[in-house]
Amino acid sequence: MNNSNIDILTIALGEFGIKEREGEEYNSPRILHYAREIGHAWVKTDETAWCSIFMNYVAMMAGCERSNALDARSWLKVGEQVSTPQIGDIAILWRESPNSSYGHVGIVIRETRDCIYLLGGNQKNMVCIMPFPKERLLQYRRLNQQKVI
Repeated sequence: MNNSNIDILTIALGEFGIKEREGEEYNSPRILHYAREIGHAWVKTDETAWCSIFMNYVAMMAGCERSNALDARSWLKVGEQVSTPQIGDIAILWRESPNSSYGHVGIVIRETRDCIYLLGGNQKNMVCIMPFPKERLLQYRRLNQQKVI
Protein backbone atom coordinates (compact mmCIF):
# COMPACT_ATOMS: atom_id res chain seq x y z
CA MET A 1 0.00 0.00 0.00
CA ASN A 2 1.42 3.39 -0.96
CA ASN A 3 1.55 6.47 1.28
CA SER A 4 -1.36 8.14 -0.54
CA ASN A 5 -3.61 5.18 0.25
CA ILE A 6 -2.54 5.18 3.91
CA ASP A 7 -3.31 8.91 4.20
CA ILE A 8 -6.67 8.51 2.46
CA LEU A 9 -7.68 5.67 4.79
CA THR A 10 -6.51 7.46 7.93
CA ILE A 11 -8.44 10.63 7.10
CA ALA A 12 -11.60 8.82 5.98
CA LEU A 13 -11.64 6.56 9.05
CA GLY A 14 -11.38 9.67 11.22
CA GLU A 15 -14.77 10.72 9.80
CA PHE A 16 -16.40 7.30 10.36
CA GLY A 17 -19.94 7.61 11.71
CA ILE A 18 -20.63 11.19 10.55
CA LYS A 19 -24.25 11.17 9.43
CA GLU A 20 -27.00 13.28 8.00
CA ARG A 21 -29.41 14.80 10.49
CA GLU A 22 -33.04 13.77 10.49
CA GLY A 23 -35.46 16.26 8.96
CA GLU A 24 -35.05 18.74 6.17
CA GLU A 25 -34.69 21.69 8.54
CA TYR A 26 -31.60 20.17 10.19
CA ASN A 27 -28.30 19.63 8.44
CA SER A 28 -25.06 18.05 9.57
CA PRO A 29 -22.52 20.82 10.16
CA ARG A 30 -19.71 18.36 9.35
CA ILE A 31 -21.10 17.41 5.93
CA LEU A 32 -21.60 21.09 5.09
CA HIS A 33 -17.99 21.67 6.27
CA TYR A 34 -16.76 19.11 3.70
CA ALA A 35 -18.57 21.01 0.94
CA ARG A 36 -17.23 24.41 2.06
CA GLU A 37 -13.66 23.13 2.35
CA ILE A 38 -13.63 21.79 -1.23
CA GLY A 39 -15.01 25.06 -2.63
CA HIS A 40 -18.73 24.30 -2.83
CA ALA A 41 -20.06 26.63 -0.14
CA TRP A 42 -23.32 26.92 -2.08
CA VAL A 43 -24.26 23.45 -0.76
CA LYS A 44 -26.59 24.22 2.15
CA THR A 45 -28.19 20.84 2.84
CA ASP A 46 -26.98 17.36 3.68
CA GLU A 47 -29.74 16.09 1.38
CA THR A 48 -27.36 16.85 -1.52
CA ALA A 49 -25.74 13.67 -2.85
CA TRP A 50 -22.46 13.91 -0.98
CA CYS A 51 -20.36 10.80 -1.74
CA SER A 52 -18.15 12.84 -4.11
CA ILE A 53 -18.09 15.77 -1.67
CA PHE A 54 -16.70 13.40 0.95
CA MET A 55 -14.19 11.84 -1.46
CA ASN A 56 -12.98 15.28 -2.59
CA TYR A 57 -12.56 16.34 1.05
CA VAL A 58 -10.60 13.21 1.97
CA ALA A 59 -8.39 13.47 -1.14
CA MET A 60 -7.72 17.16 -0.46
CA MET A 61 -6.81 16.51 3.16
CA ALA A 62 -4.50 13.67 2.05
CA GLY A 63 -2.77 15.94 -0.47
CA CYS A 64 -4.01 13.88 -3.40
CA GLU A 65 -5.43 14.89 -6.72
CA ARG A 66 -9.22 15.18 -6.79
CA SER A 67 -12.11 15.72 -9.15
CA ASN A 68 -13.39 19.01 -7.66
CA ALA A 69 -16.86 17.97 -8.87
CA LEU A 70 -19.92 16.69 -7.06
CA ASP A 71 -20.79 13.86 -9.44
CA ALA A 72 -19.32 10.47 -8.61
CA ARG A 73 -18.45 9.67 -12.21
CA SER A 74 -16.09 12.68 -12.29
CA TRP A 75 -13.62 10.37 -10.51
CA LEU A 76 -13.26 8.30 -13.68
CA LYS A 77 -10.78 10.97 -14.84
CA VAL A 78 -8.72 11.25 -11.64
CA GLY A 79 -5.61 9.25 -10.83
CA GLU A 80 -4.74 6.15 -12.77
CA GLN A 81 -6.93 3.19 -13.59
CA VAL A 82 -5.89 -0.09 -11.92
CA SER A 83 -7.24 -3.56 -12.54
CA THR A 84 -6.37 -5.04 -9.15
CA PRO A 85 -7.20 -2.64 -6.32
CA GLN A 86 -5.28 -2.16 -3.12
CA ILE A 87 -6.89 -1.07 0.11
CA GLY A 88 -7.22 2.72 -0.13
CA ASP A 89 -7.77 2.84 -3.90
CA ILE A 90 -11.14 4.18 -5.01
CA ALA A 91 -13.98 2.49 -6.83
CA ILE A 92 -16.50 4.22 -9.05
CA LEU A 93 -19.83 2.43 -9.40
CA TRP A 94 -22.83 3.01 -11.61
CA ARG A 95 -26.23 3.75 -10.13
CA GLU A 96 -29.58 3.14 -11.84
CA SER A 97 -27.90 1.74 -14.98
CA PRO A 98 -24.39 1.47 -16.43
CA ASN A 99 -25.25 4.16 -18.99
CA SER A 100 -26.84 6.66 -16.62
CA SER A 101 -24.97 9.70 -15.38
CA TYR A 102 -25.49 8.60 -11.76
CA GLY A 103 -22.87 6.84 -9.71
CA HIS A 104 -21.18 6.32 -6.39
CA VAL A 105 -17.56 6.68 -5.30
CA GLY A 106 -15.83 5.24 -2.25
CA ILE A 107 -12.57 3.89 -0.88
CA VAL A 108 -11.79 0.22 -1.38
CA ILE A 109 -11.53 -1.71 1.88
CA ARG A 110 -11.93 -5.24 0.63
CA GLU A 111 -12.88 -7.13 -2.50
CA THR A 112 -14.52 -10.55 -2.68
CA ARG A 113 -15.69 -12.57 -5.64
CA ASP A 114 -19.09 -10.83 -5.65
CA CYS A 115 -18.70 -7.64 -3.57
CA ILE A 116 -16.59 -4.56 -3.11
CA TYR A 117 -16.55 -3.18 0.43
CA LEU A 118 -16.28 0.60 0.34
CA LEU A 119 -15.61 3.20 2.99
CA GLY A 120 -17.48 6.26 1.84
CA GLY A 121 -19.82 9.12 2.49
CA ASN A 122 -23.56 9.06 1.88
CA GLN A 123 -23.73 5.31 2.39
CA LYS A 124 -26.92 4.77 4.44
CA ASN A 125 -26.77 8.57 4.87
CA MET A 126 -23.47 8.37 6.75
CA VAL A 127 -19.75 7.67 6.53
CA CYS A 128 -19.46 3.91 6.88
CA ILE A 129 -18.29 0.71 5.24
CA MET A 130 -20.77 -1.11 3.02
CA PRO A 131 -20.68 -3.93 0.46
CA PHE A 132 -21.67 -3.20 -3.13
CA PRO A 133 -22.24 -5.72 -5.92
CA LYS A 134 -19.09 -6.03 -8.01
CA GLU A 135 -21.25 -6.02 -11.16
CA ARG A 136 -21.80 -2.27 -10.56
CA LEU A 137 -18.08 -1.46 -10.87
CA LEU A 138 -17.09 1.02 -13.55
CA GLN A 139 -13.41 1.39 -12.58
CA TYR A 140 -10.87 1.18 -9.81
CA ARG A 141 -8.56 4.21 -9.60
CA ARG A 142 -5.40 4.97 -7.66
CA LEU A 143 -4.93 8.59 -6.59
CA ASN A 144 -1.55 10.26 -6.79
CA GLN A 145 -0.10 12.88 -4.48
CA GLN A 146 -0.50 16.36 -5.91
CA LYS A 147 2.70 17.86 -7.19
CA VAL A 148 3.68 20.95 -5.25
CA ILE A 149 5.48 23.51 -7.39
